[in-house]
Amino acid sequence: MRAKDKDRLATLRQITAAIKQFEVDNRQDLDDDGIITILTKMCKQRRDSLSQFQEAGRDDLAAVEIAELAIIEEFMPTAMTDDEIAGAIEAVIAETGAAGPADMGKVMNALRPKLQGRADMGSVSGLVKAALTA
Repeated sequence: MRAKDKDRLATLRQITAAIKQFEVDNRQDLDDDGIITILTKMCKQRRDSLSQFQEAGRDDLAAVEIAELAIIEEFMPTAMTDDEIAGAIEAVIAETGAAGPADMGKVMNALRPKLQGRADMGSVSGLVKAALTA
């Protein structure tokens, strides 16, 4: 507020509003994992909006989404590298004893808490599917 950065302030207010809304709706206090889940959802919403604005040629609205996404990502945990993701997938496959594509749900359920907010779960899903079919 003191820096007079209105865009950053508006985004931070959106974050706190989303957290408070969840807490009021579910009558529970959020822990760090819950907040990361909300921030992940907000990032996904911004990316979806960004792609739609770019397709429609609305560069002005796309710029707003890019700025909001950058601010939200400041509060996300550091992203995992591709090697770290591959290592986690291999470890969970060995841990769960998954043998084929039919076990994908079991692997994803074990991976989700470990990778939530640190990796794009859509791309992780593709990597798990490739690992299980190989």
